[in-house]
Amino acid sequence: MVRLQKIFRPESKYRAFFLSVLTVGLAYGLYKGVIDNYLAEVVGMSGFDKGVSEFFRELPGLLLVFILAVLYTFSAERIYRIGAVFMLVGMAAQAVVPASRVMVILCIFVYSLGDHMQLGMRNTLSLQYSRKGCGGEALGMQNAVQQIGTLAGYLVIIATFFLLKNSYRLYRAVFAVSACIIGLSFMAGLRMTDESASDANKRRFYFRRKYSKYYMLEVFYGTRKQVFFTFGPYVLVLFYGANAMVISALFALSAVCSFFASPLVGKIIDRLGYKIVMVSDTLILVIVCFFYGFAHHIFPRNIAFIVCCVNYILDSVISLASMASNVYVQDISDSPEEVRATISTGVSVNHLITILIALFGGWIWETLGIETLFILSAVLGLCNSAYAATIKVKKKAV
Repeated sequence: MVRLQKIFRPESKYRAFFLSVLTVGLAYGLYKGVIDNYLAEVVGMSGFDKGVSEFFRELPGLLLVFILAVLYTFSAERIYRIGAVFMLVGMAAQAVVPASRVMVILCIFVYSLGDHMQLGMRNTLSLQYSRKGCGGEALGMQNAVQQIGTLAGYLVIIATFFLLKNSYRLYRAVFAVSACIIGLSFMAGLRMTDESASDANKRRFYFRRKYSKYYMLEVFYGTRKQVFFTFGPYVLVLFYGANAMVISALFALSAVCSFFASPLVGKIIDRLGYKIVMVSDTLILVIVCFFYGFAHHIFPRNIAFIVCCVNYILDSVISLASMASNVYVQDISDSPEEVRATISTGVSVNHLITILIALFGGWIWETLGIETLFILSAVLGLCNSAYAATIKVKKKAV
């Protein structure tokens, strides 16, 4: 708590914000812990079908800039709360609709719409509530708090599927409980008074030439993130036969590692600079992608499964380096409102390529194999590093 007081402005509503982030993280942990197995075991989705579902899950990210244009008179806090409402509706519907591809994908779309509305606002509010020069640590703390909630959700899933028999009703019960927790997150969000002013820049697609490198970096990051987020767990479920308890245990371990690494990465960004972090993180990514795609060719199947799990965790940790691009935006911006508009636009730019990877990634898996899929991720990661190296960092005044 003392550390939080040093990072965030005392007059800001960071406590209510963090409570909301914690509870929405818990709800997400419950949801994420079962959704891949639910789609594979109950809905019967193949690798290609999963790619189609991810297309619609990521589509709200592309539409985000237009949604924010409609809500341009609203503060970041209010948009954050509206996002919670959409998440609540989507999750509650998931608990009651038939397990058909169309209905399930529709629920995923609605939930994702709210999640993406909150995504840009979480980063914006963290930066807005932070003290000057503490942007990296603020983002790191926000990620850490969310990881705590997510970890708790994973642990609940592990215990639930260990004690109870895997069934269709059990999946529905998890979705229902998750919806109730999102409701609690919304209630916490009501305590966040509207500090941020409305921003006329949200009337349009906010694009400025000085942020062109940031937009391009978001394209590269979106591609590399989507491959692991969409197909990483699904490889373990379909290719290695991992059940919901095993997947949740992997996610839990990943959340623990990310919890401890997130504040550290934030400090590294503040001390070493965002450019060094953005350039170096994908060097590890190449190794991660290689073993994820080729482990089954090198090791026995049981060992290959463990290797893939370890590399999934490593990817989760190095993904935290994406915070550096937000600090980069803050460093070159002229105002907090510009930061918010630029980050929101960056989310949409990110999804221009993300939805294509989601759609065609399943096709690449089915026709060319998972090896090609992860080679693509590694190559684009290297492109990300090469492009980040061209950024000119402002010299700090002595």
